[in-house]
Amino acid sequence: MAKLGRLWKILTRQKSNDSVEEDSKLARVLNIFDLTALGVGSTLGLAIYVLAGSVAYNVAGPAVTLSFLIAGIASAFAGICFAEFAARVPKAGSAYTYSYITVGEFVAFTIGWNLILEYVIGTASVASGLSRYIDSLMDNKMSHFFQNFLSIEVDFLGRYPDFLAFATVLLLTVLLSFGVKESTFLNNIFTSLNLLTISIVIIAGSIYADSNNWSLATENVPGGFGKGGFMPFGFAGVMAGAAKCFYGFVGFDCIVTTGEEAINPRRNIPLAIVISLIIIFLSYFGVSTVLTMMLPYYKQNPHAPFPTAFESVNATAIKWIVTVGAVFALCASLLGAMFPMPRILYAMANDGVLFNKLSAVNNRTQTPLLATIVCGIFASIMALLFDVNQLIDMMSIGTLMAYTIVAICVVVLRYEDEFKSGRNDSGELLHVCASALLRQSLNLGLYEYPNVLSSAVTKIAMVLFAIICAIWCSLHKIFEIDSTPGLVLSSATATALVLIMISIAIQPVAKVELSFKVPLVPLVPCLSVFTNLYLMSLLDAYTWIRFVIWIALGYAIYFLYGVRNSKQKDNDLPVTIVRERRHHLGLEPDLKTYISNDRNVM
Repeated sequence: MAKLGRLWKILTRQKSNDSVEEDSKLARVLNIFDLTALGVGSTLGLAIYVLAGSVAYNVAGPAVTLSFLIAGIASAFAGICFAEFAARVPKAGSAYTYSYITVGEFVAFTIGWNLILEYVIGTASVASGLSRYIDSLMDNKMSHFFQNFLSIEVDFLGRYPDFLAFATVLLLTVLLSFGVKESTFLNNIFTSLNLLTISIVIIAGSIYADSNNWSLATENVPGGFGKGGFMPFGFAGVMAGAAKCFYGFVGFDCIVTTGEEAINPRRNIPLAIVISLIIIFLSYFGVSTVLTMMLPYYKQNPHAPFPTAFESVNATAIKWIVTVGAVFALCASLLGAMFPMPRILYAMANDGVLFNKLSAVNNRTQTPLLATIVCGIFASIMALLFDVNQLIDMMSIGTLMAYTIVAICVVVLRYEDEFKSGRNDSGELLHVCASALLRQSLNLGLYEYPNVLSSAVTKIAMVLFAIICAIWCSLHKIFEIDSTPGLVLSSATATALVLIMISIAIQPVAKVELSFKVPLVPLVPCLSVFTNLYLMSLLDAYTWIRFVIWIALGYAIYFLYGVRNSKQKDNDLPVTIVRERRHHLGLEPDLKTYISNDRNVM
C-alpha cells in the first residue's frame, strides 16, 4: 500500500510555476504579427483548398457554411482556454506545460507524447500533400516513374517512396535550425501570399456567384445527393460536416508553444490566438460561401474544388492563381506543423521526463538544435515511407485530448487554493471527508476564498463531468438521439451536467489578476470538454489501436527513464520541507502566511 501511495505521489507531482521569463535560453524575438502569422499559416493549409468542397459535396451541401460556423465556435472554446493558460504560464511546451503545472507529471507526459505524434504526422501529411500537388502539376510523371521502378507492395505503407516529401521536410529542418526569426520571416511571406490568394478567391468567386445554387429543387438534384435546398442532408448533415470542419481549425495551438520566444507572451499570445481564429473562420466561411454559390454542391470536385469551379466558369487565370497559392499555403502549413514539434521535445527533455540531450540549445541560433534535427529525421522518414492518409485521424486524438485537458485545467486553476494551507477564511484547519465535501458542494459555509475543500469539490466535479460526457458519447452510438431512450438519456445527462456546473460556479474563485481570462467559467470550458469528447468518440477503432501502441511506447520511456530523471523530485519530499526550501529561495512567503487571517497577502 505504501508503494502505491509513493507511485501516486510520483505520477501526480506538479511542476512549479515559479520560473521567470528571463530565465529562458531561447531568443525572445516573436512579435504579435509573427505569432498570428504562425497560427494562421499552420491552420490555413490544404484544408482551405480541399475541405470546403469535400464537405459540401456529400455531407452538408451549401450548409457547409453553418458547419464551419459551428466548428469555429467549438474551436473558439478551446482557443480562449489556451489563451488563459498562455497568460498564466508563458513557457514553451503548450498543453504539456499547462497540465504539468495543474494536473501532474503523468498526465502531462501523456499529453506531450501525443502532441509529438500529432505534429510528426501533421508534418509528414502536409509534405506528402505538397508533393502530390506538385506532381499533379507535372501530369503525375513523378509518381508514375517511382511506381514503375520503386513500387512498395506493403498495405500500410505508401505506394512508392516519396523522395520529394522526404527532401522537403529535411530542407525545412535546416531552415528551422538556423533560427526562429529567420524561419518565421519565411512563414510570414508564405502566409501573406496565402491570404492574398484566399482574398482573390473570395472576390473573384463572388463575381461568378449564383444564389440559386443554394435553393436547388429536389427534382434537379441527382440521386444520392440529398433533397436539394440549403440543407440537402438535413441538420444531421450540418453536424457531421461540423465534425469534419473542426479539424480544419487544428493548428492554432502552435502559437502557445512559443511561450519562451514571444515578446510579452502574457499579452501577445492570447491576442494572437483570438486574432488568428477570427481570420481562420472568416477565410473558411468566405471560401465555402463563394464555392457553393459558384457551382452546385453535387458538381463539386472533393479533391480539387477550386480549379474545377473556376474552370467551369472559364476563369482560367484565377484557376492558376489559386493553384500557385495552394503551393504557398502548403509551405506555410508545413512550417507551422513542424515548428512546435522540437519545442515540445525541448520542454519535456528540459523537465527530465525525456532524454536530457534533447534540451540542448545552440548558442548561435538559440534554438533546440538537436530536438529540431531528431524531429526532422523522424517526420521525413514518415513522409518517405508511410501512407499518411491511414494515420491522419491520429492527429485528432492528440489535439482533442490536449484541448480537453486544458479546458479542465482552466476550471481547476480558477477555483484553486493558491496557498494550499488546508484552512478556511477564518484560519481554521479543514478536514477533507465525505460529509465536508457534500456541504462544500453547495458552499454552505459561504467561503469567500478558495480552500482545500472547495478545490477538491471542483476537481471531483470536473472528473464527474468528463465521465458523464464520455458515457453519453458511448451510449449515443447505441441509441438514436431522437428515439425515446435517446431523449431520456440526453435529458438525464443534460440535467446532471447542469447541476455539476452550478456546483462549480458557486465555489469561491481565486483572486488572480491575468491579462486574459476565459469568460463565463465554468460554462465555456465545460462546453469545450463536451465537444472534444464527442468528436473523439467519432474516431474509428483502428485509430484508437494505433493510439494505444504509441502510448505504450511512450509509457515505456517514461517509467524506465522519466520517473528517475524528472526534475520535480522535490515534490516527493514532505510538503513542509519543500515549502521551507522554496521560502529560503524566496519563492514562497513564510509558513505564517498559511494560517494568517489577513487575506490581503494573497
